[in-house]
Amino acid sequence: MLKIISKTAQNIFLLALILIAGDKALAQTNNPSSPKLIEKNGRHAFLVDGKPFLMLGGQAHNSSAWPTLMPGVWKSAEAMHLNTLEVPIYWEQIEPQPGKFDFSLVDTLLTQARQHNVHLVLLWFGTWKNGSNHYIPEWMKRDAGKYPNITGKTGKAIDSPSPHSKATLEADVKAFSAVMRYLKQADAQHTVIMVQVENEPGSWDTVRDYSAVAQKLFEADVPAGLLKPAILKALNVPENSKGTWAKVFGDRADEYFQAWSIARFIERVAAAGKAEYPLPLYVNVALRDPLTNPPATHYESGGATDNVIPIWKAAAPSIDLLAPDIYLSGSERVLKVIDLYTRADNTLFVPEAGLIADNAKYFYDVLAHGGIGFSPFGIDDNGDASNDEHLAERLAPFAQEYAVARPMMRELAQWAFEGKIKAVVEHEDGAEQTIKLGEWDAIIKFGNGRGGELKPNRDHNGKAMIVTLDENKFIMTGTNCRITFHPAGGNTGRAWQYLKVEEGRYSDGIFKSLRILNGDETDWGGPAIGDQPRVLRISLVVR
Repeated sequence: MLKIISKTAQNIFLLALILIAGDKALAQTNNPSSPKLIEKNGRHAFLVDGKPFLMLGGQAHNSSAWPTLMPGVWKSAEAMHLNTLEVPIYWEQIEPQPGKFDFSLVDTLLTQARQHNVHLVLLWFGTWKNGSNHYIPEWMKRDAGKYPNITGKTGKAIDSPSPHSKATLEADVKAFSAVMRYLKQADAQHTVIMVQVENEPGSWDTVRDYSAVAQKLFEADVPAGLLKPAILKALNVPENSKGTWAKVFGDRADEYFQAWSIARFIERVAAAGKAEYPLPLYVNVALRDPLTNPPATHYESGGATDNVIPIWKAAAPSIDLLAPDIYLSGSERVLKVIDLYTRADNTLFVPEAGLIADNAKYFYDVLAHGGIGFSPFGIDDNGDASNDEHLAERLAPFAQEYAVARPMMRELAQWAFEGKIKAVVEHEDGAEQTIKLGEWDAIIKFGNGRGGELKPNRDHNGKAMIVTLDENKFIMTGTNCRITFHPAGGNTGRAWQYLKVEEGRYSDGIFKSLRILNGDETDWGGPAIGDQPRVLRISLVVR
């Protein structure tokens, strides 16, 4: 620059122009890169501003995304220490008349999220909301002939939209495309990092649509896109199968047809939206029992339940991930769901979980499976201010985890991507568990107390998460647990001791030690963590 200034007055003039335009140029060059999902060796990361990002989320109640209700939502968001708010946007509000769009609600959400320094995941309540079409605009509801619902097996009308309605599809495509087009224009700073397409699509009270249009398609041959050997193998049918749905899939034909039909509908909506603005898109799932193989009459048929994930992947390639909503009870069931939705072709994300204390412990297991985010549902008071004290109690188990995780969010996201995180959650029997760490075994006991005299956790909410920094150094956090180590691998049988145990926190990517734990804090069966999560850095040595 000194050369430029000293050369000529002309160059001085040019430099002045550059300086005048400096703010604009800086804004252009510093624009963050678009949020995107990446995959490496079957593991996944969610990049926001070009770096792995962990969504510490919370979802508002269905009817809370209105200006009069949002103060309560933000109050809860702040109390939870979350960095990502999931909030619905409503087709009925956005398109009150055909082709006339109102994005004032979107504008409000964008403005308030920026004020609170929180990212948004927008939930498109469009054709489907929990299997029904209650969020379609009034002008569609008044014209059931043009925008039909499903016909049940007995001819009864079902409270669920038909995935075979071309008019409904065209309307949803236009509306969702308009939303994505507007986001591209209004959100250059990427406040919105992801969008959910529909909400728990599927059908209750019937396994599929039995309308004349649907029946004709059902009696035709299965589409070629579903007859690939790898897909058929995953669906447990012969890899050379061909023919009608009933011939190829037998007892599961009705459900598989419904899954394909809904997924193809949503693919067209998602593809149109991505053509306008390619944000990551996902579909959330109302689950079935993962430990049995119940018939589709026992759950929402056609959604991306674990048994039809291969169908959804084939039918809806524009959907980046299929995300389980966790409302099941029992650690065995929940952990199985997390396993089933952790796939090389599917990024793990839990966009909804019941707002109960027991579910907070599964946040650790999601991270250990390489997940990109976790979000309990219904974090606000839903307009009932008298519920504040009870709500605070329900938020607390999640809030305390997020308070610890948020300062180290980027590190956790990177470690999850690299497969460096392992975790255990307390089962209903309270039994101790072992985490394999190469040359060490970490033994986790649950409860509070010293040595073998641990007081059991009444709520079975103990958990532990360990990050491997190197062969002998680990980051650990948890609640209601005690950890000790045994030499393993090449160290088996050798004497060992703690080299150092530090309690601290992360700040700007660096572990800041607050104190060294020793004596009673490490000697009575190993370091313990009580009701409040803490971050420990543990270094071990063999002698």
